[in-house]
Amino acid sequence: MTVRRLEAPQLLAAADELADLLIDTVEDGASIGFLAPLDRTAAVDWWRERAGAAAAGHLAVWVALRGDRIVGTVSLAFPAKPNSRHRAELVKLMVHREARGEGLGRRLLTVAEDAAVATGITLPHLDTETDSPAEHLYRSTGWTRAGVIPDYAASPDGVLRPTTLYYKRVGTGVDTAGRLVATDGPRT
Repeated sequence: MTVRRLEAPQLLAAADELADLLIDTVEDGASIGFLAPLDRTAAVDWWRERAGAAAAGHLAVWVALRGDRIVGTVSLAFPAKPNSRHRAELVKLMVHREARGEGLGRRLLTVAEDAAVATGITLPHLDTETDSPAEHLYRSTGWTRAGVIPDYAASPDGVLRPTTLYYKRVGTGVDTAGRLVATDGPRT
């Protein structure tokens, strides 16, 4: 299995296959921003809309490939505000049902964390449905639970569910007084 980053043109070219992964994830009950049943056209359009953010450097997308088939993905969303360039949001970590149980989620998470460090990010953060299988992954890889927001988002079947916020300190970039140190590196 290989993991590689998609630039904007590659993201556009992979939108159909990424839509299949998104639909599979939603059908399996993951609360990742969509209600079931997820329309294929809407899923493809959603991925195509991400290409602009990728081209502008506001989003980095990686895919896991089994052969030439996409079976997983993860993204980092970078904020544009000058006072928040030390952090990034980990978004849309998805593994196809057929590829689960092989450590792929952990591998994608590691790729995103390593990329965060390489680009000067010291504080990745995320939210995930409370009591979801993803919570075990985040806790077991050193992410810190920051809190729970009740009724944050609807699950794919439309039921309001709480979300848990997580963060993880990675790399360097904060001195002993908590001040940022050289975190304005390129995000490539």
